[in-house]
Amino acid sequence: MRRIFCVLVVALLATGCSPGGDTPPPKASPQAAASSAAPVLAVDEIDHSDNIRVVANVPLEAPFDGDEAWGTDLAFQGDYAFVGNYAGFTIVDISDPEKPSVVSRTVCEGGQNDISVTGDLLFLSVDFPRDNESCVSKDSDEGAAGAWEGVRIFDVSDKKRPKYVTSIRTECGSHTHAVLPGDKTVYVYVASSGPVPDSTTCPPPHSAMDVIEVPVDAPETARVAARPPVFGERPVTEGSEYEEPRGCHDVTVYPERKLAAGACFGDGVLMDISNPLLPRVLQVVQDPNFAVWHSATFNNDGTKLVFSDELGGGTSATCDKATGVQEGANAIYDLTPENTLERRGYFKIPRVQTGEENCVAHNGSLIPVKGKDIMVQGWYQGGVSVWDFTDSENAREIGYFERGPLRAGLSLGGSWSAYYYNGFIYSSDITKGLDILEINDPLTDPAKSVKMTELNVQSQRSY
Repeated sequence: MRRIFCVLVVALLATGCSPGGDTPPPKASPQAAASSAAPVLAVDEIDHSDNIRVVANVPLEAPFDGDEAWGTDLAFQGDYAFVGNYAGFTIVDISDPEKPSVVSRTVCEGGQNDISVTGDLLFLSVDFPRDNESCVSKDSDEGAAGAWEGVRIFDVSDKKRPKYVTSIRTECGSHTHAVLPGDKTVYVYVASSGPVPDSTTCPPPHSAMDVIEVPVDAPETARVAARPPVFGERPVTEGSEYEEPRGCHDVTVYPERKLAAGACFGDGVLMDISNPLLPRVLQVVQDPNFAVWHSATFNNDGTKLVFSDELGGGTSATCDKATGVQEGANAIYDLTPENTLERRGYFKIPRVQTGEENCVAHNGSLIPVKGKDIMVQGWYQGGVSVWDFTDSENAREIGYFERGPLRAGLSLGGSWSAYYYNGFIYSSDITKGLDILEINDPLTDPAKSVKMTELNVQSQRSY
């Protein structure tokens, strides 16, 4: 895993940064501190809380059965789930979640194929250099003549036969992205890591964010319409490895609130996106317990923001006894009416994992319960966690699902993303495929009445 994991290794050295003017870190809540050893599970043995039901699994199958055909992110539209994979993407019919069926698998290699869908358009992020932009491209070297990385666009109006439309090269590629849907124009905010010294495709400093403009009626003309320097001004801590901007790992947009949040490796960045082509930084926050700012989630009211720390880059066992409850965790911020962030607490799964399981906070979404702040989240081999942060200072887990280690010895696996969509939890497991779960709990049951027509988690909509 090329550039991103090089950055993550460097990021592990940056945990000594100061809060940069932010409020002092709060003490761990009693709930977070009361970690308990998880049941000792055999390889691939399944365990879950009483309020979680295992509904179905869609395994990885040919042509996605290679050693590194890893499942990645998820998007949803109508009766379909779209599952990213390092080898391409899969469209699954989930009209009956008890009996999901594969509609099509599209081979189009390019890590990590972070995925979004809006209207008839599907977007894939590619953060590894390829020798050309097509789906039959091969691996290439950074800075090589003709090397390409960026965003690919497909027409998925026919779910059985997705059609490649075009590709857009972006500076330093595209690790993830967020879409701002529109009737006439879709904007795509590109999050990418960097820079790479002596590179012509990802030169230092990497202080800007590419914004792609996609005309809905002519997506083949999509282009980079703006490159605002939103990450250039930040406090630099003496001795920190983040002495120059490195872009963002994830950007989450909340168009109704005209806000966006960037998880930018050494920083959390809050932005005003009233002008979608010219995001304006409102605040930059740092956290002495964070190594790699990975992702961001607003609550429905836009009064809170959860940032996640991907300590170890997702490949390490950081849910063990040796790692603190505030590291490799989520940080919960209250967002004031003046659009300033104030950190209130942390959440980390309370089930201590073994040293053979890569585990850290990863992708999750809100469970749509009005008046409550509840998330479901993937923790790699820590499994799927449902947790309540209505009380920002005392977040608590209310349900979980997990498997035992993949095998003897540490290896990459587990839940990459876990999202709630129309009454069910969908978890993209890196090696096991798509898990479908159901939570039955008085706290979350009201969410079953909320029906969505589309879900791209990095593009939040109110419910």
